[in-house]
Amino acid sequence: MLSTNDKKHALRDIDVVILAGGLGTRIRSVLGETPKVLAPINDQPYIDHLLNWLDLNGASKIILSLGYLGEKVAVHVAGRSNVECIIEPKPQGTGGGLRFCRSLAKSDHVFVMNGDTWLETDLNAFVQAHKISKKEVSMICLPVRNISQYGRVIIEKDVVVNFAEKSRGSYGSGNINAGIYLFSQRALSLLCSSNARSLETDFFSNLEKGYIHAYTPDNSKFIDFGTPENLAVAGAIFPKKK
Repeated sequence: MLSTNDKKHALRDIDVVILAGGLGTRIRSVLGETPKVLAPINDQPYIDHLLNWLDLNGASKIILSLGYLGEKVAVHVAGRSNVECIIEPKPQGTGGGLRFCRSLAKSDHVFVMNGDTWLETDLNAFVQAHKISKKEVSMICLPVRNISQYGRVIIEKDVVVNFAEKSRGSYGSGNINAGIYLFSQRALSLLCSSNARSLETDFFSNLEKGYIHAYTPDNSKFIDFGTPENLAVAGAIFPKKK
């Protein structure tokens, strides 16, 4: 097994899929015709922050699943030899986006993440916990003080047992889905045999109880910058440009 201190190799043998095919409607009033993954944060497009972080974790193959304004993103990342872009012909949701590029993700374990969240955490520890769990899917879950912006993940003994949809009347603390996963090839095949449009609401919620391993790291920096309010404060969390 890899040492949990050797972060440079966490994703060395694991293909990465970034799901960035959404329309960005929540934030379009701020970004206009700029794709969400090119949103400027600390004088750098978000995608540069993300790809640099994945590079530091040893990612050798990164698949960018794109949609709306995807051509602009493809031009921006064209100089990166470990990034391959695939553009959906129409919006298909996170589940459809992953199905659309599934043939490119060939490693035994596949790292999948939403393209509008930032989570600074120890990925090597996540990978090792996934392998030890022997589950087909691992999901990073985070405890938050105010659950009102998110859906709630119900966890028992490190496995996901249920999901609760986001609700305006939901307050208090709880665990949330951080939008970062590890899939086995078997789990990817199961997704591809379904017609699930959304990973979160159509696929995960219909899996049998205990199918998903819940990984809850300590001291992780997280933000969903997909809203104007969160984008405005994202600079406090993201690295500063050197």
